[in-house]
Amino acid sequence: MITPFQAAGNRTQAAGGGRQAAGRRQGLRRRLFSAACCLLAAACPSSFGQNTPIVLKAARMFDGHRMSTPGVVVVSGTTILGVGVDAPVPSGAKVMDFGDATLSPGLIDAHTHLSFPSTNDYRMEALDRMQKTVPEQTLIATQNLKVTLMAGITTVRDVGSFDFIDVGLRNAVRDGVIPGPRMQVSVHAVGATGGHCDFQGGFNFGLFSHENGPADGIINGADQARYAVRLSAKYGADIIKTCATGGVLSLTDDVDTPQLTQEELNAIVDEAHALHKKSAAHAHGAEGAKRAIRAGIDSIEHGTFMDDEALDMMKARGTVFIPTLMATQGGREKLGKGMYAPRVEAKMRAAIEAINQTVKRALAKGVIIGMGTDASVYPHGRNPEEFHMLVDLGMPPIDALRAGTSVDAQLLGLQNKIGTLESGKLADVVVIPGDPIQNIRQVEKITFVMKEGVIYRNDGNR
Repeated sequence: MITPFQAAGNRTQAAGGGRQAAGRRQGLRRRLFSAACCLLAAACPSSFGQNTPIVLKAARMFDGHRMSTPGVVVVSGTTILGVGVDAPVPSGAKVMDFGDATLSPGLIDAHTHLSFPSTNDYRMEALDRMQKTVPEQTLIATQNLKVTLMAGITTVRDVGSFDFIDVGLRNAVRDGVIPGPRMQVSVHAVGATGGHCDFQGGFNFGLFSHENGPADGIINGADQARYAVRLSAKYGADIIKTCATGGVLSLTDDVDTPQLTQEELNAIVDEAHALHKKSAAHAHGAEGAKRAIRAGIDSIEHGTFMDDEALDMMKARGTVFIPTLMATQGGREKLGKGMYAPRVEAKMRAAIEAINQTVKRALAKGVIIGMGTDASVYPHGRNPEEFHMLVDLGMPPIDALRAGTSVDAQLLGLQNKIGTLESGKLADVVVIPGDPIQNIRQVEKITFVMKEGVIYRNDGNR
């Protein structure tokens, strides 16, 4: 069992300088890291010995596929040693029994914007961003990572950022500098001039400046599309995100209009897959979504106004639907309060009215649905509310839990590492009080968060 405190200590072994100097540096870094943990986490993590195995017990266990009783997960170091009552328990293991609760894989959110603040006045976001330096924006974003991890989200797909902030956050989490969920990032979303992904003309409310180009993810034509994908990959993208239609929160487009040609989308997806990257398409309207599906996109994000033909295409091809219901919930909470420009408010009302029926039709057709929330459109940390919204529309609770674990892990290409509680996988484990099958909203009350064997939250201090 490795704690952040000890992991940091292991990394602080300086080359040269003598044993005393190394010890002083190690002690200083341990103190700094411990202080950072106290600031960034709800409480400082437990400090079990590095090699002390942990046995997690609860009344039940959701393993990413099915529910079983009782729940037992044995953790050694960063990985799961075994699950179930027959799992081998090393001598000297520490037992943590959570009683009437459910052990679950760490949750996955397939659609976040962790570098964006959640604001009560969306019109001010661009101005606020212009008034803050990139380092300041990055430091603020670490708080978004903290509350997301504390909510039980141990992995995210981050699908839109600025100034490589997402790359820096991902790397800092990966290297143990800051606590946060494991991140897949997209660097620049790829879209058309004047479209939803064109932050110069779209989100920045028509500010007149230089025009964005492929280096910013903005393309015109298939060749520029390939160039933009290659640039994103060059600078660290794990996933290629594209905007196939207009958006709700951008001012210069209609929400359902297609914004990329079939040839452009073909080039984006083909290049992404050639580089072994998954692809995701922001797509509200049916025609734009169908172009992306024909191109072989891996997931459709939002999908608000998709028709039956689009849903049938997704079912036939195995395209994953990420409805981002929390985005409409965040919008619903702002309507009528002067927080949106009039055109944006009208688009939000139309999206709210349409999305529920689209999800119900997708469920009836058997379309694969994953869990993604569009975090930042609503306050960060409320990600698990997406589960009850899916269930409210007719998804069985067990399928909702799968959507945010094993289904998302498959979508992210991480099914061999996370998404289920199995021997050899990374020890991402959360504890849900009670039985989420009986009451899915229990998933919003997570009390224990472990990521790669590190305990970041333990409300019971067991």
